[in-house]
Amino acid sequence: MRAALEEAAIAKGEGEIPVGAVVVCEGEIIARAHNEREALMDPTAHAEVLALRRAAKHLGKRRLDGCTLYVTLEPCPMCAGAIVMAGVDGVYYGAADERAGCAGSVYALPEDPAFGRKIPCMGGLMAEACMKALDDFFEERRG
Repeated sequence: MRAALEEAAIAKGEGEIPVGAVVVCEGEIIARAHNEREALMDPTAHAEVLALRRAAKHLGKRRLDGCTLYVTLEPCPMCAGAIVMAGVDGVYYGAADERAGCAGSVYALPEDPAFGRKIPCMGGLMAEACMKALDDFFEERRG
């Protein structure tokens, strides 16, 4: 999660909402990403989606079995769907998203058996540091 927080700090420095993600496979980080929606003018350029894309490219396959995703903020519906499609072994996130979180707060999309496989998600990993990064960003924006 520390590496994901480093990515979140990079996002903040670029004026992006500070969310970072890493994909770990066999104990090593194989992909890192942070939000790049503004830089890429792409509404899908969330940290999770970018990290999953980079991990798939690194491994040379679309299925990310054997991999774990770490992200500073609970995945939204789009990212939760991407997690299901990637087929990671699990997800750890920091801060819960009570408004749009789809890994346990509002809905648990990756754990829904309707998609053929349950992907376990666990929140609260370094939650205070993850929430502080977000709170500080929005407080600075509001002035």
